[in-house]
Amino acid sequence: MKKWLFLCCCLAFYPLFAQHKYTLSGAIADASNGEKLLGVNFVIKELQTGTSTNEYGFYSITLPEGKYTLSIEYIGYATYEETIVLNKNIRKDYKLKPEAIELTGVVVSANNNIQKTAVRKPEMSVASVPIATVKKLPVLVGEVDIIKTLMQMPGVSNAGEASSGFNVRGGAADQNLVLLDEATIFNSSHLFGFLSVFNADAVRDMKLYKGGIPARYGGRIASVLDIYQKEGNKNNFAATGGMGLLSSRLLAEGPIVKDKASFLIGGRASYAHLFLKLTDNKNSAYFYDLNTKLSYQLNQNNALYLSGYFGKDLFNLSNNLVNAYGNALVNLRWNHVFTDKLFSNLSAIYSNYDYKFDFSALEMRWDSGIENFNLKYDFKNYISEHFKLSYGMQGLYYVFKPGKLMPTSSTSTIRERILDNKYAAELGFYADAEQKLGSALTLSYGLRFSNFYHLGKRTINVYRNDNPIAFNAQRQIYQKAIPIDKKYYGSGRIINLYSNLEPRFTMSYAFSDTKSVKASYARTAQYLHLISNTGSPTPLDVWAPSDEFIKPQLADQVAVGYASNFHNDQYSIEVETYYKKVKNRLDYIDGADLVANEAIEQVLLSGENRAYGLELLLRKNTGKLTGWIAYTLSSSRMRTPGRTPQETGINYGDWYNTAYDKPHDLSITATYEASPKWTFGAVFNLQSGLPANYPIGRYQYLGLSIPHYSKRNEYRLPTYHRLDLSATYTPQHSTPKRWKSEWVFGIYNVYNRKNAVSISFRKNEDTFKNEAVKLSIFGFIPSVTYNFSF
Repeated sequence: MKKWLFLCCCLAFYPLFAQHKYTLSGAIADASNGEKLLGVNFVIKELQTGTSTNEYGFYSITLPEGKYTLSIEYIGYATYEETIVLNKNIRKDYKLKPEAIELTGVVVSANNNIQKTAVRKPEMSVASVPIATVKKLPVLVGEVDIIKTLMQMPGVSNAGEASSGFNVRGGAADQNLVLLDEATIFNSSHLFGFLSVFNADAVRDMKLYKGGIPARYGGRIASVLDIYQKEGNKNNFAATGGMGLLSSRLLAEGPIVKDKASFLIGGRASYAHLFLKLTDNKNSAYFYDLNTKLSYQLNQNNALYLSGYFGKDLFNLSNNLVNAYGNALVNLRWNHVFTDKLFSNLSAIYSNYDYKFDFSALEMRWDSGIENFNLKYDFKNYISEHFKLSYGMQGLYYVFKPGKLMPTSSTSTIRERILDNKYAAELGFYADAEQKLGSALTLSYGLRFSNFYHLGKRTINVYRNDNPIAFNAQRQIYQKAIPIDKKYYGSGRIINLYSNLEPRFTMSYAFSDTKSVKASYARTAQYLHLISNTGSPTPLDVWAPSDEFIKPQLADQVAVGYASNFHNDQYSIEVETYYKKVKNRLDYIDGADLVANEAIEQVLLSGENRAYGLELLLRKNTGKLTGWIAYTLSSSRMRTPGRTPQETGINYGDWYNTAYDKPHDLSITATYEASPKWTFGAVFNLQSGLPANYPIGRYQYLGLSIPHYSKRNEYRLPTYHRLDLSATYTPQHSTPKRWKSEWVFGIYNVYNRKNAVSISFRKNEDTFKNEAVKLSIFGFIPSVTYNFSF
């Protein structure tokens, strides 16, 4: 009897244990141009499960044998549904048709499912704005700017108007890893921060990781901005462009071999300097950049991509000071599908950033730069519908060029001086898993192991007690120590080696399809340092490697958040709180000389940084009126205590506000689709003023009046606020035409608020009293831009 009972049980459960599983895989692309789509939701309705395409448009999901209804959903595209019988492994590619969100209602249901997927996904502290939305928002002089748009999100800001770079959760601008097609951009700004180097017409997708950074990324401790260029139209020749007050742009793309190979080339250049030549103004400033890409689908399992970016800026101040800087990068990628569950990408990357200036008054020229060679191999293994594993390796080689100082005339008093190049290598290995544990809990966890090698050829100063900075107890100041010897390391010899384990973890627990809580932890290491004593990086700042005196920066960040969709997913809200602590953050002694300094370690001290905050993001996702409200309550502070009880440290060893600290930051962003012809946009910003140093008294010394300043960054500039508006007019034709155009009218700073960039103090020549002088840059600025495509 027992045997029969056991046999019956086995027969009853046999279908569950013996059930065959098969894999459905392929690529998803845009039907209009063949562009691979990343982040597309691939939903299995019967099982309430699914997957999404990776950065290269590939998807893979393993399911039990059966008949399923597939739903493929992506914002801006019509939802595609299909019934499929899965009784063998199937390789199938899909093409989605673009659909204007404002003209149809079909996207709303797709958007609902996409919002539900985002709620459950083990991903937090991520900011992403569709390129179509970026182009509709008002911007300075009509120049569409990706980074300026990201600054409207919580936790993202900058160090003032027209400042270079951006700051994420209290981090410095050099702590952001900025990638364009996986290649590092060392300076993301044109015209000293007037706008970014990214041409929105050439961008396919972007994502900013503020926390919970996946293990595949390394080298920076604050954030990762990952931007991908378009591949180029594989079906038809197309072009887009625009003409504005500051610059014009043109991008062309098309097939080389239809459905297999394509090209993309886009250029952008400013021309304001040409108008200045018609006046007595001898100053000029201009930029240009070039985006290129070649794509070739060799077969179903192999694809090659060759992409590049080349940009340059030049600033000429009456021929007395000429400053030029620029980025150049090239990336050769090979996508290969080993099996229906294993995808790989191999990239060989070169990045270069150079900067120089000519100073005619001193009859001198200074050249500097950094080169980066990068080889990386990434794999993604879709083991099952509940478990995905990513792993890979990365090798980087750096050449730092601290500076070459040269006279520009025979009468110059400047001696030619070439600072020694510095060399370094970085290796990284990582593994990252995404695992579903039941219907509610999803985990993402990984580990990165990084190694940094400071290499010869280089001569190193030797100091007494290995201390390059001395403290003058009598004067209570730090001074440069005098080297007692020098040590030479030959080419390729390891001078210093640093290794770090960097664990990453993110979890999501969904109470339903519309509500979830999330938490993350990430340890990150940064081996490169930007030597700068300004709140906003300038082209004259110098990159340096970690060495025997400059230790790697190490950061630990934890975050907890709540995400919810409501009113049929028309609205969503995200609330996050975070705490971040950084070790070995560089600080500078008073009077530090950073330009062409052969012994930079003599002016650097090691401190610590802490940042914490609360972020709120409320979105309206559908309807004619869409947009978001972002608010950040935060603190970013730094401390550099004395190395011994006798030393004062910086700011007497007390915590002080970083130069980019903004306790309150409110941004309201909205677009309104009034009709097929007219779209309106608005952005309002309200922020705490940036930290500042003010004189709090004065004393007389040898007949001179010497100001006495407050503790570091103890005061603040006045509160910052600004309203920008835009209107986009799109002509409508009774019959479809290939040529499409639009006019974009904008007003920057509608009510002409004179926001302070800085406040200086001087003696009034008439009253002989001290007075404060506010410096403002941008007032009321109207703009008009004409965009076209065909």
